[in-house]
Amino acid sequence: ISPRNQLCLVLVIFFLVFSLSSLSTSAIIPKANVSLSIPSLQLIENLCNGKAIQNRRFCLKALSTPEIIAAMDTTQLGTLIMKLGAANAKATLNVYNELIKKLGFPQALKALNCCVEVYKYAILSFEMVSSELVEDPQTTNYDVAVIGSEIANCEKELINAKVQAPRLLAGNRFMKYYV
Repeated sequence: ISPRNQLCLVLVIFFLVFSLSSLSTSAIIPKANVSLSIPSLQLIENLCNGKAIQNRRFCLKALSTPEIIAAMDTTQLGTLIMKLGAANAKATLNVYNELIKKLGFPQALKALNCCVEVYKYAILSFEMVSSELVEDPQTTNYDVAVIGSEIANCEKELINAKVQAPRLLAGNRFMKYYV
């Protein structure tokens, strides 16, 4: 089997494993059944194998949407990833807002409201970053790093307030992966 065919086989196996997994991330990670073209396959593989990637499996799954697979270069891929990050932030923000409506504990509300502000900031930043990626990659790196530190602050507030919500923890973890 040629290296290219081996790589395709490995990816197919990964996608099958993910489609059968019991993770409840469907609201955050889009599902897609598409075949990868060789250029986009290489682009996605190179990105997901990078040193900065915390979770290769998440990377491959998150980047399996038809729009992402159609990316022709790293700039377009980066822009699409930022849009995915913004969509993930919006989905998680909705979970925070739902939880705020249900809770009445002042300490928990303070932490949740802090996180709501963080996610509003993340959405705006991801949207801004996707447009500045072409013009100023250095600024883009900085702006994305700031999102990561804000998410860490949100997590710290949740821990201090003893808020235990698996969907929020998953949303925060996914945000870190997008960052």
